[in-house]
Amino acid sequence: MTDVKDSDVASAVAPIDPQIAEFARRLAAAYATCGQPASLAERRQMAESVRQPWRSGGPVMAHTQDLTINGLRARLHRPQPATDQPSPVMLYLHGGGWVLFSIDTHDRLMREYAARAGIAVLGIDYSLAPEAKFPVAVNEVVGALAWLEAGAAGLGLDPTQLFIGGDSAGANLAVSACLTRRDNGQARLAGMLLNYGAFDPAPTASYTLYAGDDHTLNVEEMDAFWSAYTDSPAQLTDPLVAPLLAQLHDLPPAFLAIAERDILADSNHAFAARLRQAGGEVEAVSYAGATHSFLEAVSIAPLAARALDDQAAWIRQHCTAPAHG
Repeated sequence: MTDVKDSDVASAVAPIDPQIAEFARRLAAAYATCGQPASLAERRQMAESVRQPWRSGGPVMAHTQDLTINGLRARLHRPQPATDQPSPVMLYLHGGGWVLFSIDTHDRLMREYAARAGIAVLGIDYSLAPEAKFPVAVNEVVGALAWLEAGAAGLGLDPTQLFIGGDSAGANLAVSACLTRRDNGQARLAGMLLNYGAFDPAPTASYTLYAGDDHTLNVEEMDAFWSAYTDSPAQLTDPLVAPLLAQLHDLPPAFLAIAERDILADSNHAFAARLRQAGGEVEAVSYAGATHSFLEAVSIAPLAARALDDQAAWIRQHCTAPAHG
């Protein structure tokens, strides 16, 4: 594990971690058995099915509550029984290129954060592209945060200890929501947890280095995601689409989990550097041998478990009072 201090990618790159490689192999094999989807609906159902083994098991919650937030399906996990002490809470946004996945595919990941950090974790099914293009999902995330702040007391949650997190496209939405809140004059959140985020569509050296079939995200797929999310190529330079291009001052403290062997690695290093240049508090950790989506391999990969523990410790450090439980 290397604490990243600038935007340079280390020249000596570790081979793919064996358990992460097994995760990627199993994913590829599962997709191969499904055949070629005939529609986007079938592709989404296939993705849900393929991810099913990886979302299962893991921490058991004291309470799980299914909710509807501004018309969106949502799920709130609590690792410990409620007490008189309101709990810190994180809104977690699943990845999937703005096109795939759900609170179901990422259910275990949300429960892992809840259990390891001792906080409540809320996930939402934001509207997917290409049916809902930018800025629909950003606005939905901003609305969900406002809903949480307004109703936190009734749910036993602490609105002053509100975190946001996400992976890949979810990390993109998390930053864009914080940028929107800042520009709207809303309160700064307690922290941003950003996992292998999609921060800029511009290709970099890592696109060439880590585009092989043994990785879990390829260039063609990522380009298609950017295209599905936006109405036109001109939108790809909008700072709320590509947060690397934004003015990054006055954002919450950030933890970036960077997968070393990821086509998005360079933009994650660059984003961490730009946050620091803007005066932000940043902890960016590059996980050697990790590929995109590696945290979902936590059931078999100690590397994923270590990264989750690092993040849980960071969350606890940024809570203004101890989490209950």
